[in-house]
Amino acid sequence: MERIRLPRQRRRALLTWARKRKDSGLLLRAMAVAGVAAGRKVTEVCAQLACARSLVYRTVNRYVEDGRDGLWDARAWNGRAKVDDAFHAAVRELVAETPQDHGYLRSTWTRELLAIVMERKGFARVSVSTMGRVLVAIRARRGRPKPIVQCPWSARHKRRRLRQIRDLVEHCPSGEVVVYEDEVDIHLNPKLGADWMNLGDQKLVMTPGQNAKAYVAGALDAHTREVTWVGGGQKNSGLFVELLAELDAHYADASLIHVVLDNYVIHKSVETHRALREYPRIRLHFLPPYCPDHNPIELLWLNLHTQVTRNHRYSDLVSLCAAVAHFLEAVSPWIAGRPLHLEAV
Repeated sequence: MERIRLPRQRRRALLTWARKRKDSGLLLRAMAVAGVAAGRKVTEVCAQLACARSLVYRTVNRYVEDGRDGLWDARAWNGRAKVDDAFHAAVRELVAETPQDHGYLRSTWTRELLAIVMERKGFARVSVSTMGRVLVAIRARRGRPKPIVQCPWSARHKRRRLRQIRDLVEHCPSGEVVVYEDEVDIHLNPKLGADWMNLGDQKLVMTPGQNAKAYVAGALDAHTREVTWVGGGQKNSGLFVELLAELDAHYADASLIHVVLDNYVIHKSVETHRALREYPRIRLHFLPPYCPDHNPIELLWLNLHTQVTRNHRYSDLVSLCAAVAHFLEAVSPWIAGRPLHLEAV
């Protein structure tokens, strides 16, 4: 590094010039030069400015050679940038697709493969680290895909049914209630999920030698968010009929009870039809097939798994079911979309 000494007046003039340019990078480089010119050690200047030693050496050398002009960011004259808005838009489109759409065998993207495909599309070749910065800039994320089954209905038929259910919820007559119904499986074999761990340590979740199951049928009030539920050892028509009886007793003052539910076989069985004749106030409204995202009670089950069943350490099904019952009692009424922590109940 070139030796440099500047009187106090010139150092102050240099800093004033840099501040007036309103460029944080330019001001940082000017402060590095002023610090070294004042006789301070490079280590002290780096600690004060929180920068690398190489930046101080390079900046001082450029100032000695070119004066104040050497402090400007020379990248502005490098020509057209490789990464611009068009590059970002193209990467965003690629991330929405898969490598198989572009003739590759693998089904997931890597930064290297994204850079190669972008070059094949006519863009400038960029490094892996640059592609990583691009992914951050477009707010891409690595996550698990969501498996779905395509609805066999036509798009028009599906929209019409969903609109009918939405109108029923929004314009429900006085004295009638609308609930969303679904069942959830409770496994003694715990569901696994991400958790915080210390570096070099991996938490262990004990699994039973033989899995055991219990089932919950629940109904979420579309307006009050109150949860009505029953539990059982089998996921059959008897469990669903028991829930219908619970709804009939719970909403004794309602003129009609509208139940929005999926097309699971127990909802259309002979035993269910026989029970519906005993509860004439209950009307079933079926969602289009394979449309769980349109049933808000799925969010309740997601919270149940997140807070109770995932990574659980219960050694027997009775203890697990007691925890599930405590959760369901605690979240009634439950606010959709807002997880309720048991510690706060």
